[in-house]
Amino acid sequence: MLRCEDVDVYYGSFRAVTGVDLEFGTHEITALIGPSGCGKSTVLRSLNRMNDLIEGAHVSGKVVFLDEDIYAAGVDPIEVRRRIGMVFQKPNPFPKSIYDNIAYGPRVTGMKVDSMDDLVEEALTKAALWAEVKDKLKQSAFGLSGGQQQRLCIARTIAVKPDVILMDEPCSALDPIATMRIEDLMHELRRDYSIVIVTHNMQQAARVADRTAFFTAQVDATNGSRTGVLVEYGKTAQIFEHPRDQRTEDYISGRFG
Repeated sequence: MLRCEDVDVYYGSFRAVTGVDLEFGTHEITALIGPSGCGKSTVLRSLNRMNDLIEGAHVSGKVVFLDEDIYAAGVDPIEVRRRIGMVFQKPNPFPKSIYDNIAYGPRVTGMKVDSMDDLVEEALTKAALWAEVKDKLKQSAFGLSGGQQQRLCIARTIAVKPDVILMDEPCSALDPIATMRIEDLMHELRRDYSIVIVTHNMQQAARVADRTAFFTAQVDATNGSRTGVLVEYGKTAQIFEHPRDQRTEDYISGRFG
């Protein structure tokens, strides 16, 4: 469904990530792991052109979604972001009601909706939140707990009918119980979506991901800059139990990173 072909990502003249070749399977969860500063989130944001919003950022190579290069001339980045949704590290509900948080995306994108009420219920149900909020849809989203807010943001992403959901450390700001609920939710969502998650939590990657990609950073001896590289990619069990690269073994065993 989605793949990177020799992708480099630059911020101005600085090359943040180089030579990434990755394929993301349909109805699979792929985890991107590695030490801080290795380009995991940069790669994730390149998958739906979120890096376009950063001045000076640009991508070389191809990111192919359903056989179309999303960086080709004439491709609408807003439509790309509708089809490939993003859930961020910290819950970021809009300063609106729970209902309007979900309805906002379909309204601004002009989606044809038979019943907005039904769409809101469907999105909240898929995000495992409907039972908790169905009687307070007109209340502010800020009244929800952190874990509920993150599930609301997932529901908001689902509401515009994406094919892929990107998650950038979605549990890092949550307590263990809320984290478990998000992980359980990811397993449910995999039935309908492909999911790519960045996580610093290797145990989380081992629990939720079908496939795992390990990144590290190469340091330029002349100026000390760090460029992210993809070291190894495969089925999660293979990456954690039988890594092929010593750098992967060293990271997973805690010898660096």
